[in-house]
Amino acid sequence: MADVPVDPPAGRGQRPDSAPPFTSREGSGMTPRRTPRTGHGGRITYAILALAVLVSAFPFYWTIVAASRSNADLAQVPPTLLPGPNLIRNFEAVMEEADIGKALLNSLIVSGSITVGTVLCCTLAGFAFAKLRFRGRGALLAVTVGTMMIPPQLGVIPLFMLIAELGWVNQLQSVILPGLVSAFGVFFMRQYLVQSLPDELIEAARVDGASSARIFWSIVVPIARPGMAVLGLLTFMAAWNDFFWPIVALSSQEPTVQVALRQLGGGYVHDQSVIMAGTLLGTLPVLLVFGLLGRQIVGGIMQGAVKG
Repeated sequence: MADVPVDPPAGRGQRPDSAPPFTSREGSGMTPRRTPRTGHGGRITYAILALAVLVSAFPFYWTIVAASRSNADLAQVPPTLLPGPNLIRNFEAVMEEADIGKALLNSLIVSGSITVGTVLCCTLAGFAFAKLRFRGRGALLAVTVGTMMIPPQLGVIPLFMLIAELGWVNQLQSVILPGLVSAFGVFFMRQYLVQSLPDELIEAARVDGASSARIFWSIVVPIARPGMAVLGLLTFMAAWNDFFWPIVALSSQEPTVQVALRQLGGGYVHDQSVIMAGTLLGTLPVLLVFGLLGRQIVGGIMQGAVKG
């Protein structure tokens, strides 16, 4: 019988077909294998990022400067770029000229109610359009998306006639109820759930005997939480900054922040420092909400990406 050549046994911890850790040796023209590494951004990248931060933050910084100065200081050429000592005095002037405290409370009630209602209703509708099968689903979705093409100014007169018939003029519900659902929110949540919610989870829940309501609260809501946080933040900012419909439906007795700011700086020469002080007061709650939800939004998106 002919001898069959046998390969020498591999060493402990070494596979016979594994590539050697070095492709070459020193002194023989061979160099160690290099592994790719991720490098940090260069000076140009950091300079561009720093410039972008400065450009983005300068309007808010100028608001603080203008709110702490007098109207005469703002008229100087070149203008001053350092905060002044009149911030508290301008805040007191804002309180005297407009009921900013009540306006902040009204805006908080309106924006919070609209945000909660929009997130809940749009998530429910988005789940129905994304995963439920019913007759006319495509047509209803097309009509919903088509309403985004209609300018909101066209519906002001019939909407005002409706709230007048209901006796809601100069009441907060006249601003809250028309904004409890939005076509953009429905479309946004529908697209999010189409990509993030597997059909297998819903089928498994159906096999276990779960109803649609149980599926929504136990499966859909945990998966849709990042999208709901993004939609909630966008809705809150839009409701807080809305001026057109509140100025139509409300009066100076029940104002929101944007309606109350209209009363500032009256007279022949507008006091820009008082106006900027009121603007600063109206901006701080939005920054606070963004600071509280911003990290949760990013963290939720990253967590959903890892789990997906």
